[in-house]
Amino acid sequence: MIEAKGLTKDYGPNRAVDSVSFEIERGDVVGLLGPNGSGKTTIMRMLTGFFGPTAGRCRVAGIDVSEDPVGARRRIGYLPERVSLYPDMSVRTYLGFVGRVRELGGRLPTLLEEAMAAAGLSHMGGRQIGKLSLGYRQRVGLAQAIIHKPEVLILDEPTAGLDPRQIVEIRSLIRQLAGQATVLMSTHILPEVSVTCRRVLILDHGRLVADDTAEGLTARTMGQGRVLVRVQGAAAAELTALVGGLETVSAVEQASEQAGVVSVVVAVSGADAGGAIARAVGQRGWPLVEISPAVMSLEDLFVEILEKGPGGGAP
Repeated sequence: MIEAKGLTKDYGPNRAVDSVSFEIERGDVVGLLGPNGSGKTTIMRMLTGFFGPTAGRCRVAGIDVSEDPVGARRRIGYLPERVSLYPDMSVRTYLGFVGRVRELGGRLPTLLEEAMAAAGLSHMGGRQIGKLSLGYRQRVGLAQAIIHKPEVLILDEPTAGLDPRQIVEIRSLIRQLAGQATVLMSTHILPEVSVTCRRVLILDHGRLVADDTAEGLTARTMGQGRVLVRVQGAAAAELTALVGGLETVSAVEQASEQAGVVSVVVAVSGADAGGAIARAVGQRGWPLVEISPAVMSLEDLFVEILEKGPGGGAP
């Protein structure tokens, strides 16, 4: 449903997007993840025909966006990061205006009510947009994006600026919409990925540095090749020297001490790495408090992927 090949965008001497390629299948929910300024919005604007790429091509629902931008837009629902709403209009009047712009004709009354219901706005039709909360204005933005039953939904930072309750509500709404369309949504909020998306594309400085499923990304935080060891009665330097000298330990990544318990995280190789560490600690007579896979936070994994650069974070 979405195909990008070598997408590149230059603003004068500055390259915002650098030869990015990916494909998204029908019905998939994909997160475009990256720090601010990584090129997420620029890619979305190229996919929606807002402006053309400097190099490369993109197709949406089989349509080349550069060759037939109007045809592509008919199949796209787009929620920009800052959606343009008319504060003096009521919700129903505004959505009716959007429907007429999209030439929905006789289908407009039915599609308008369906979009309002899907966005949780059925009881807000007569309310003036300028008097709505930020969360409800975001719902209006989503309603205008889905009113024409698009095959593809492109959502740019759909939860930006919302409070925690509003974020939960919008995420739930996006998951419901995902069953009706292919969804590409950008975010720099890491928890958004695991609860909303099935696949993740990670950008940094305009380049694609990782492409993984949400489950795969989460699995990579679960201590593969890393072990946490917590020991009582040893000095940090002693424990670090002991485990660092084992054949199954390739590196001691970090060490800390709190309330008489020393904790070290080590990179290991070999099936019996944990057993070798436990035996070495036992021979020293130190009480072993814990030995377990070291769980990396999603934030730490994200930083690690960015530091590795293109290809380094690929599964």
